[in-house]
Amino acid sequence: MILFQLKCEHDHEFEGWFKDGATYDAQAADGDLSCPVCGTSNVGKALMAPRLRTSRQKEQAAEKQHQKAVAEAAKAAIAEIRKQVETNCEHVGSKFAEEARKIHYGEAKKRGIYGEASLKETAELVEEGIDVHALPWDDAHKKN
Repeated sequence: MILFQLKCEHDHEFEGWFKDGATYDAQAADGDLSCPVCGTSNVGKALMAPRLRTSRQKEQAAEKQHQKAVAEAAKAAIAEIRKQVETNCEHVGSKFAEEARKIHYGEAKKRGIYGEASLKETAELVEEGIDVHALPWDDAHKKN
């Protein structure tokens, strides 16, 4: 595709996109072009400055590098969160929902816990006013 700056006999300027220069020439010769402002078909190319672009590949490489850096930073942050949780909290496995309720209702010692819960169990805990947070890591404690 090629972009041309066009101008009608009444000095209205507008842009036109064409498959290539030959397509523009054919449409102009056949009178298929018209001004979108006044409708005249007396249209020609106007002077235009070339559009300069920075290298698309450079931009894409920079964006890819940025995305990689963000992903690595996120991975490091998740690893640090996991380390802190595993160091300072008790793993209760599949009994997470049950243990969270016991702590919330004062039936068990208040402490940090982590484990597994289904979406249904998690929704029920939230409904009961119990703070829970999904942690973004695969659970090494699960045994398949």
